[in-house]
Amino acid sequence: MEDREIRIRRFDELDQRDLYEILRARVDIFVVEQNCPYPELDGIDYDAIHLFRKDESGTVISCLRIFENRLGELQIGRVLTRKRNADLGREILHAAVEYIGDIYPNRPVVLEAQTYAIGFYEKEGFRVISEVFLEDGIPHVKMRRDAVTEG
Repeated sequence: MEDREIRIRRFDELDQRDLYEILRARVDIFVVEQNCPYPELDGIDYDAIHLFRKDESGTVISCLRIFENRLGELQIGRVLTRKRNADLGREILHAAVEYIGDIYPNRPVVLEAQTYAIGFYEKEGFRVISEVFLEDGIPHVKMRRDAVTEG
């Protein structure tokens, strides 16, 4: 049974164990499982907002980060779940979109999606805005979700 709470923390609010577990999950999925050696520690985490869910043992089972990219856009990145087909990815992505709407109203958000996951992101309102490009040897597209305005 997993903890259903999605935690939202700035980098300096993460305790050592949670930071370690987030980084371990990202290396396990993006480096090891996808056989893609790349520099996971990219400096973005310091300024990012981290959303994550843990299981009862404290292992991070889903996470992502929100940050302002070098173009000044809000971006979601490093989206992962350890348990496939359990709605954890959908839930954490939805929580991120809600958080952005609450904290950064009227701002669109972008992400870079692996092409196999385009449909996953489209369900949350993202649309493809680029041609396919390679990121660390893996096909990606840039996607955007327009801001939700009240009224």
